[in-house]
Amino acid sequence: MEKWTTVAKDRVGGWLRMGVSPRRLALTLALGFAIGCFPMFGIPTALCAVIAMAFGLNVPAIQAANYAAMPLQFALILPYMRLGGWMFSSGPQYGLKTPVLTGSPLQMLCASGNAAGYALAAWLVVAGPMVLLLTFALTPVLQKVPLLASESGK
Repeated sequence: MEKWTTVAKDRVGGWLRMGVSPRRLALTLALGFAIGCFPMFGIPTALCAVIAMAFGLNVPAIQAANYAAMPLQFALILPYMRLGGWMFSSGPQYGLKTPVLTGSPLQMLCASGNAAGYALAAWLVVAGPMVLLLTFALTPVLQKVPLLASESGK
C-alpha cells in the first residue's frame, strides 16, 4: 500500500511540474478554475484543453482545476443570470417563477436564451479578476512546494 501511494505522489508531482514555474502553474490553475465556473454545461472541459494547448499550459493541471470548480459551475448559474440581468437592467430577475420555467415553448426558448446570455456576460466580467486574484494568491503557495521550487531554480 505504501509503495502505491509513493508512485501516485511521484506521478502527480511529475504532472504538476512538467517544466513549468510556480507562477505559470498558478496561472494554469487559476484559468482552469475560472473556466470551470463557465455557466454552460459541457463547454469548460473542451475550452480548458484548447486554451492549454494554444498557450502551452499544463493540460492535466488545468483540467484538475476545471473539475475542482465543477460544483461551483452549478451553484453560480443563478447568481450569474441575476448579475447579468442587473448589468443590462432589462428583463426579469430570475427566480423560480420566470418564463424559463413557465409559459409557452417559444417563451421558454426566448427566456432561456436571454438567461444564458446574461449568465455568460456576468461570467466574462467576473472571470478576469478571478484569474488575477487566484494567480496572485496561488503563486506564493506554489513557490513553497519543494518539487516546484527546485524546478523554478533551474
